[in-house]
Amino acid sequence: MANKKVVVAGATGLVGNAALRHFGASGECERIALSRRKPRDLYGARHVRIDLTSAEDCRRAAAELAGATHLIYAALYEAPSLVDGWRDAGQIETNDRMLRNLMGVLEPVAPDLKHVALLQGTKAYGVHVRPLTVPAREGRSEMYEQPNFYWAQENFLRELQRGKSWHWSILRPVLIIGEAMGGAMDLIPPLGVYAAVLREQGRPLDYPGGAPRVAQAVDVDLLARAIAWSGDAETARNEAFNVTNGDVFTWENIWPAVSDALEMAPGRHVPLALAQEYPKWIALWDELRRKHDLIAPGLEEFVGLSFQYADYSMRYGQTESGPPSIVSTVKINQAGFTEMMDTEAMFRKWFKLAKARRLLP
Repeated sequence: MANKKVVVAGATGLVGNAALRHFGASGECERIALSRRKPRDLYGARHVRIDLTSAEDCRRAAAELAGATHLIYAALYEAPSLVDGWRDAGQIETNDRMLRNLMGVLEPVAPDLKHVALLQGTKAYGVHVRPLTVPAREGRSEMYEQPNFYWAQENFLRELQRGKSWHWSILRPVLIIGEAMGGAMDLIPPLGVYAAVLREQGRPLDYPGGAPRVAQAVDVDLLARAIAWSGDAETARNEAFNVTNGDVFTWENIWPAVSDALEMAPGRHVPLALAQEYPKWIALWDELRRKHDLIAPGLEEFVGLSFQYADYSMRYGQTESGPPSIVSTVKINQAGFTEMMDTEAMFRKWFKLAKARRLLP
């Protein structure tokens, strides 16, 4: 009998799906996938359809959560205007309510609950409102100065856990790269579609972003392993950790590797607002799906809000080199998680996988 019952909230998202994949590979624990839509691949988990914004919906799912030992909370509500929504009071309230609704029904039916992993990110350090203090470290207080749903969730979790036997860990990944469909912050679909459109026009892969900035990324499978580690490590109890691949990059320097993985020649720097241009590509994408027998759905369903995120990540419209966006990973390394990955290899990995799985032509 499995000694773990892992509940993954936000199972269709980039992080949630990677967590299902990681725990599914071990086959040593029961797994429950929570999401409104059924994930394309459950990796052996049982799917429970749920809308976390609804307290009643959560109550209906309580029986499925009975006996949970670990919760990975990767659920996320994003406003249609992605970047502007990060400071929106309604977005903050909705994300706060979602976690409260779930914990309100899970904790009473899970007397053996051991761990809750909560996902945050570099918005914890205000990267969306001002340059980071380099390197951003987990314990700095200036990050609490700007509105963010992270703080509502974190404060709720800290208070709820007080005096109890279970523990929490907070993971703060940087730019996450992996495979998902219809997500708000996944760069593989929007960049893959952009590349396919240029290839169909006989053009090289021009770089559409703005001026450079030194940044970091994390492979979603590495992040999933960090989440799993946090659920068992005593050094991770009630602690927050930055998570990265361990190196740095600029988009201009990584672009030849992206081009190579997509089997294209790298082009020139040609700034382009992908979020504004993509409506022109909807019909062409449908033609490419038929031509290459892709399993990827229509353009908007495939990419979600991620054209907006691509513009933001690649700094479209920025004409001056920005200050570096760098976090420290000393704390997680000292706590015992020391995995690293080459960022160029990571981009090659996920674009090649997307092509092999017929998500991209």
